Amino acid sequence: MTQATPASSTPKPRRPRPQVMRLTDAAAQRITELTQRADSEIVGLRVGVKNGGCAGQSYTVEYAHEIRPTDEVVEDKGVKILVDPKAVLFLLGTEMDYKADKMQAQFVFNNPNQISACGCGESVELRPAKIDG
Repeated sequence: MTQATPASSTPKPRRPRPQVMRLTDAAAQRITELTQRADSEIVGLRVGVKNGGCAGQSYTVEYAHEIRPTDEVVEDKGVKILVDPKAVLFLLGTEMDYKADKMQAQFVFNNPNQISACGCGESVELRPAKIDG
């Protein structure tokens, strides 16, 4: 009769999770300005993706007054970005920048998962990031 080897109770070490997003200096500076002059206390900016627009999806950015248990918290350059859990795979590897010129000022997402964008610049088509495992 063979004796069964007991299952190891030591869990395998998990590989470190990649940072979902990173910020440029300009984006971090603008987020700092926004959080300092907000009417109420905010913990950072919440970033997500919603369905709609010509190309099918658009980025969302709003004040975050609290950190939700499901938020993916990104701390970069002294500021916090809270990523909606439904958007993580679409935003993985994204650089968030801030651009201002004579006609407009806005956050810009340099996203490797973006397939196309609408001509108006308001909506994008995204695919989920491919994760090597």
